Amino acid sequence: MGDNPYQDDHGNKDLSLGNPKGAGTLDTTAKSGKTHPAPGEPFLIGSHMTGGYGKSGPDILHDCTIAVEKGEIAVIVGPNGAGKSTAMKATFGMLNLREGHVILDGEDITKLTPQARVGKGMGFVPQTSNIFTSMSVEENLEMGAFIRTDDFRSTMEQVYELFPILREKRHQAAGELSGGQRQQVAVGRALMTQPKVLLLDEPTAGVSPIVMDELFDRIIEVARTGISILMVEQNAKQALEIADKAYVLVQGRNGHTGTGKQLLADPEVRASFLGG
Repeated sequence: MGDNPYQDDHGNKDLSLGNPKGAGTLDTTAKSGKTHPAPGEPFLIGSHMTGGYGKSGPDILHDCTIAVEKGEIAVIVGPNGAGKSTAMKATFGMLNLREGHVILDGEDITKLTPQARVGKGMGFVPQTSNIFTSMSVEENLEMGAFIRTDDFRSTMEQVYELFPILREKRHQAAGELSGGQRQQVAVGRALMTQPKVLLLDEPTAGVSPIVMDELFDRIIEVARTGISILMVEQNAKQALEIADKAYVLVQGRNGHTGTGKQLLADPEVRASFLGG
């Protein structure tokens, strides 16, 4: 994709980390049903979502639609308070939708709990409190495999190959690691479930520019395994550089949608959100 080093052929190259059949054996008998998606329907889509937190709280999202294709990276950017994290959490079932639906791989999962969605193949890495600080790195990864009933050692090996520093520090308490290393533990733990789609809430928050670049490199590698990535990022310019698809939210609504390259070149987006 041009001369941007981050946009070279994400593709679906290695399906070893992902699980095309879903993950785990959780009871997901809540009301949901397999639909027949129209040709070209996104792999994950939160469609026309309106809602907020709690049963009587004000709406934060207003007819908001967020989608990601299989093996691609979709990023959500926008000003503070725009509803970025809320939109992603809505796709994970963490707030009540008054309107709209969430469809994963052709199945309506709108009524499922977050735990049940993990069983359907979703992984979620929150911005904070995303590791067990008193446990070792390896114990954190083992906790990530809590829904697995098979031998997960090969997946752990793949996580160590993706994040070599974690192998080196596998017996060290996760709370003793740097911020960037903690984020690697959090992402690695989510990958232990063999997700089909991975949701990342500001994965580079509070890390140095060098560590941010490294994390983005690893995120690209994860997408290359066939796992869909939906990511919220404050570092908008850098996030758009790696995005196959991007959404700018404004006050809980879709403001701009396009490829990362298109939004980077959009004069209005540059002036309003990227500093010109």
